[in-house]
Amino acid sequence: MTSNDGGGHMVKAESVHKHFGKAHVLKGVDFEVEPKQVIVIIGPSGSGKTTFIRCINHLEKIDGGRLWVDGELVGYEQKGDKLYELHDRDVARKRSEIGMVFQRFNLFPPMTAIENVMVGPIQVKGESRAAARDQAKKLLDRVGLTQKMDAYPAQLSGGQQQRVAIARALAMQPKLMLFDEPTSALDPELVGEVLDVMRQLATEGMTMIVVTHEIGFAREVGDALVFMDEGVILEAGKPREVVANPQHERTRQFLSKVL
Repeated sequence: MTSNDGGGHMVKAESVHKHFGKAHVLKGVDFEVEPKQVIVIIGPSGSGKTTFIRCINHLEKIDGGRLWVDGELVGYEQKGDKLYELHDRDVARKRSEIGMVFQRFNLFPPMTAIENVMVGPIQVKGESRAAARDQAKKLLDRVGLTQKMDAYPAQLSGGQQQRVAIARALAMQPKLMLFDEPTSALDPELVGEVLDVMRQLATEGMTMIVVTHEIGFAREVGDALVFMDEGVILEAGKPREVVANPQHERTRQFLSKVL
């Protein structure tokens, strides 16, 4: 088994391909993320952004290439020249080390905010209810929701639900956080409260890959800005430089519409 072909990167993708039927969604993506970096991915709908980050935690299986997280192949092990898919329980164990925050919150409706945050550590890590509750309280305080611990998702605003979702992901103590358009389902006035939590995570050194259209966040917080279109990375660089002086015509077209 290769344990360190990722070369010290937190995430390394080599020529990653993904098909859905006849649709070739990822066409040989190469990508690297160092520990503690914040990488922001932008691009039009259908460009492969979401599919790519779903491949990083094996919610989607890649059809070609290699993908490592923290030096370990995602979803597979290598013996000799062959790849063998891991058992579901091994995939789940590795996935538990990667936090994922979705566009649509995905909270459990019959559970309160604190129960939503507790459920992963109890069910996946086998923590006691007391320890999980103690940690969940701290995390809800961290995202500014101490007052809403006992509220159900239906009683929370979209921004509050998304902050609970971030706390829930953090409860698993992930080494990497993936965000899939975390603010796109929110009313505009609620976007800031979620971005503030993400800024704080970046300050604390969390490695993050963020798919978003929030160019201001990318400029302010991102270490690199990646532009994807039609399943390939067309451009990548320092966010302020890419935004101010895009090198690719397609990047220019896209930014002219979102800025």
